[in-house]
Amino acid sequence: MTATLPRPAADEGLRDRVAAVLPVIRDEAATIDDRAVFPAAGLAALRRSGLMGLLVPTSHGGLGGDLSDLVDVAVALAGECMSTAMIWAMHGQQVAALVAHGSERLRAELLPRIARGEVYVASVTSEKGKGGHLLTAQAALRRHDGVLHLERDAPIVTGGEHADGFLITMRDAPDAPPDAVSAVYADRAQLELSASGSWNPLGMRGTHSGALRISGRVGGHQLVGAPGQFRAVAVRTFAPAGHVAWAACWLGAARGALRDVLALLRSPAGRRQFDLGSELLRARLARVRMELDSMAALLAQCLRDLAGDTDPEAVPVQLRLNALKVFTAERSFAAVDLLVELVGLRHGYLRDAPLALERRFRDLRSASLNYANDRLLFANGTLALLDRGVSLAW
Repeated sequence: MTATLPRPAADEGLRDRVAAVLPVIRDEAATIDDRAVFPAAGLAALRRSGLMGLLVPTSHGGLGGDLSDLVDVAVALAGECMSTAMIWAMHGQQVAALVAHGSERLRAELLPRIARGEVYVASVTSEKGKGGHLLTAQAALRRHDGVLHLERDAPIVTGGEHADGFLITMRDAPDAPPDAVSAVYADRAQLELSASGSWNPLGMRGTHSGALRISGRVGGHQLVGAPGQFRAVAVRTFAPAGHVAWAACWLGAARGALRDVLALLRSPAGRRQFDLGSELLRARLARVRMELDSMAALLAQCLRDLAGDTDPEAVPVQLRLNALKVFTAERSFAAVDLLVELVGLRHGYLRDAPLALERRFRDLRSASLNYANDRLLFANGTLALLDRGVSLAW
C-alpha cells in the first residue's frame, strides 16, 4: 500500500464545486482574521459541496479523488483564505490515512458520513514536551474487553472545538516504549472534550488551534493501522499527504497574492499610480513569478513520486518531500514579502488594504513553524549523507 489513493474517472463537477464555495470563503476571510474565529460559514459551504469527501472512494459515496485533486482544491481555497484552506486540507490528510489504513469496519461506518459532509476530522498529534513530533507519544492507550481507553492533553488542535471526529496518536500501552505509537479514530460523541487557553496568534487566526483535553472510550476496530505501528501510516500516507497539502496551501496563498497584485497593476488606477515600465517593478514581479514556478515544480514532482511505483520510503522521495515543506514554507513567505515591497505601504502594509497582503504575510509567517523546518532540515542532512549518488528527479 502506498501513499497514493485510487483514481477512477475524475469528478466532472469538481471545478464547479470549488467555484461554489469560493465566494463564501472570500467574504468571510477578513472577519475570521479580525476576530480570530473559526470559519463556520466556509466549513458549512464545504460540507454542502461534497468536497469534505474528495478523497473518499466512490464505493463509499465520495468523489474518488487523489492527492493531485487535493492540491488543486487547496491551492484555490488558499487563494482566498489560508486558514480555511488549511482546515480543509488537514481534514483531507486525516481522510487519506483513514482510507488507506482504517479497518474495513471503520471505513464502512465512517467514510460514507465523511462523504456526506457530516464529519470534519481534526488531527491530534501534538503533546506537551514533544511538540508535534509524529513518531513518539507519551499518553498511553489502555485496553479492556476490546475497548480502547484514552486520555490525552494536546496543546494545539487545529479546529478542534469544531471537529466531528479526531485522529489521535497515542503510546500503544502503558508499558510500551515512546516510539510504539498507535493512531485511533474517535467520534466526538465518544469523547469528553475540555478546551483551555485562548487563540490570539499573529496569523492563521481562523484555524482556532487551541488546546484540548480529550478522554473517552472507542472500539478496538477504530485503530488506524496496526497496534504500535503508526510509523508505517505516517511514512507511507500521513506525512506525504500532509506535506503536499501544506505546500499547496502556502503556494495558493502566494499565488492569490500575485494574482491580486497583477489585477491592481493592470487596472486604470494601478496604471496611474505605478510605472509599469519600471525595471525595478518588473524585476520584482519576475522574482515572485520565479518563486511560484519553483514551488509548483517541486510540488508537481512530489505528486509524481507518490503517484508512481516509487517506494515512498525511498531516500530520494523522502528528501524531496521534506524539502517541499521547507522550501515552500520559506519561499511563499518571501514571495509575499517582495509583493509588499512592490506595492508599498498603502496597498501592502495597511490592514484594511483591499489586496489583503498584510493578512497573507502574517498567515505565511506560520509556515516554517508548522512542524519546524529545522527538524526537517536535520532529517534531510542525514538522508543526504545516505544518498551518495545524489539521486535527482529529471
